[in-house]
Amino acid sequence: MNDQTSLGELELLILLALVQLGDRAYGVPIARELALYRGREVALGSIYAVLTRLEERGLVLSMLGDPTPERGGRAKRYFELTREGLRELHRTRRVLTELWRKLPALDPAPALDR
Repeated sequence: MNDQTSLGELELLILLALVQLGDRAYGVPIARELALYRGREVALGSIYAVLTRLEERGLVLSMLGDPTPERGGRAKRYFELTREGLRELHRTRRVLTELWRKLPALDPAPALDR
């Protein structure tokens, strides 16, 4: 895997959230999903910046939904994983799994406050 195709942490988490949420996920549910699993919120602007980058790389597609009165007549921008995005998730999983296998046993609760 080269640097251009490797995923950063937030990119990986967003792609996994898209898998979890299914087709036509948009910013707010993605943010909720990330907050649920990370235990802290991620700014919506950061999520959309990453989604734009992922779309430029061909890992996600976006489409506009119908305008809604709740959004002042604006449409939601929905995202879905592409085949290349799914392949990249599988590549990243293989790399991370291999790295974890090669690590020596880790203390399950290292003391961080020393």
